[in-house]
Amino acid sequence: MPQLDLSASSIDLTRAICDIPSVSGDEQTLADAIEAAVRDLPHLDFYRDGDTMVARTQLGRAQRVVIAGHIDTVPINDNLPTRDIEIDGEPFVWGRGTVDMKAGVAVQLKLAAELTDPRVDITWMWYDHEEVDADLNGLTRLARTRPDLFAGDFAILGEPSNGQVEGGCNGNLRALVRTHGVRAHSARAWVGENAIHHAAPILARLADYVPQEVAVEGLVYREGLNAVRIRGGIAGNVIPDLCEVEVNYRFAPSTSAEQAAQYVREVFEGFEVEVVDLADGARPGLDAPLAQEFVAAVGAEPRPKYGWTDVARFSALGVPAVNYGPGDPQLAHHDQERVPHAQIVDVERGLRSWLTAL
Repeated sequence: MPQLDLSASSIDLTRAICDIPSVSGDEQTLADAIEAAVRDLPHLDFYRDGDTMVARTQLGRAQRVVIAGHIDTVPINDNLPTRDIEIDGEPFVWGRGTVDMKAGVAVQLKLAAELTDPRVDITWMWYDHEEVDADLNGLTRLARTRPDLFAGDFAILGEPSNGQVEGGCNGNLRALVRTHGVRAHSARAWVGENAIHHAAPILARLADYVPQEVAVEGLVYREGLNAVRIRGGIAGNVIPDLCEVEVNYRFAPSTSAEQAAQYVREVFEGFEVEVVDLADGARPGLDAPLAQEFVAAVGAEPRPKYGWTDVARFSALGVPAVNYGPGDPQLAHHDQERVPHAQIVDVERGLRSWLTAL
């Protein structure tokens, strides 16, 4: 089993964690390594559910902060093992997972090991299956089996934010928009009815869509409605009787999941629409006293989070939450994923300072 040295620098830990592949569904090796490194730390109570792990201080502090990060990545595409590169003289760690979000996990693991006497109690969470459907997410499972572990006054997700604070997040919906036809031999197409051709108006509506910008509690969220996959066709000589256009809708946190689903059905009125994945967004939560204190301590200017993250899960439980981690969100899932050394160090410094300051 790979070994993790939590006394190493957070940069070295980033390399080590990324070099243990953990594509969604294959997190066990990394989870085992994290457990081996954390389980016996005397200042933490440890709990594991599948490949999700929780480690908590129990110091009797007046407030508790939850700090979480997912350990899975999207599929690897010739971008492991990691390597160090320089761009305009600035050093980066390059490779799958460096941005989304193993640099953040590395910082969390190092601080979990070293902060034995923080000024607040801390619940550290590392979880699986974040990059796939919400019902597979390790936090979904944990919320069913141990909802008490989510208790806190404030939560921080180590999602990539360029070392800045990103409040809340957009909601996320996926739907299948279907057309139907009649199968026939392609040499006698007039006998059938082509379901793929019937999908043209769906694509036209998507092409004409203008993304909305919605202000929520002082932050402006940009929405998006896009086709992400098309399925259709039986064989090279058969007129298809079914076509499915998979649509992804990212909606501002002022819109509920139910409102988002209704909106998508209205956009594609006249077509069969099946919502297959749906998750609420999260309001910024920056009015909470601990959130304001945290933003001031790290010297950040809050920004909106356009992608969906598990801040939404904490927001739904009444725990204000923000995203704060190293890495450029625009490089998340990119084949040239890379994170600046300096951002890893800065995020570690910011969290350490805030969690230990009196």
